[in-house]
Amino acid sequence: MTPEISQGEPGQPPRLRIYFLPNLLTSGNLFCGFIALTRIVEANEGSPDFNHTIRVALFFILLACIFDLLDGRVARMGGNESPFGRELDSLADLVSFGVAPAFLVHRIVLKDVFLNQQEVGWFIASIYLICGALRLARFNCLANMPGGGGGSEFMGFPIPAAAGLVASLTLFMMWWDERGYRTGAWRYVLPCLLLFLSFMMVSEVKYPSFKKLDLRARRPFAKTVTAILFIGSLMILRNLVLPVILPVLFTSYLIYGLVRPRMSRQIIRGIEEEEEEEGADPPG
Repeated sequence: MTPEISQGEPGQPPRLRIYFLPNLLTSGNLFCGFIALTRIVEANEGSPDFNHTIRVALFFILLACIFDLLDGRVARMGGNESPFGRELDSLADLVSFGVAPAFLVHRIVLKDVFLNQQEVGWFIASIYLICGALRLARFNCLANMPGGGGGSEFMGFPIPAAAGLVASLTLFMMWWDERGYRTGAWRYVLPCLLLFLSFMMVSEVKYPSFKKLDLRARRPFAKTVTAILFIGSLMILRNLVLPVILPVLFTSYLIYGLVRPRMSRQIIRGIEEEEEEEGADPPG
């Protein structure tokens, strides 16, 4: 890891190193979280634009997930990982993936489910937010320990994935309702999911971080063909990608962490595509 604090001239205070591109991407994450919050607040249930406004908020939460995915990878590619970037990333994550999803679910679901007991809705949303903050604090503490940062696994379900699952499932429910299908008890799914994700974030279930995924390594032709087919599918099925395919992807990642300990090491290596260092023990 590149040192973040550089020693200046004798008698001068040390200078703080802030790497531009990774922190710019992290700031984009925070900006998307802020925009999502403003759109949720501005949404007026009596307005015909209510669904459109909420959908814009969901889009910015999912866009924040992309920024969060890119900032860490760019920092690692340039050798620019630093404690400053880690702290800024956690602050941005708490807004984009903690406050925004919790407020979103309360705004469009919890206040109607618990119509006569508004405090219950706020309490459920606050549990998600607090557990997300605890998970981020634990991650930073573990990363500051010798050998604790930059690992190939996350302890607990990552909060960006939790927010992505909440946002994409909300989008699916809106898409389902707009097509005239009955939602019925579906509205109770999000409160239950919020509580379950709260538990999973502070659990000790291990999830792969895919930090060692090498896009330049093995099977470049197969990866190129797969990428072309994936992009083509996005263009053709763009009306299904956000409301249908994304919930499936995030749910698969959630379930994968639960079944991963029961899978063989060979299957795990095939899924996560991590090269073992020569002489290193295979991942457990």
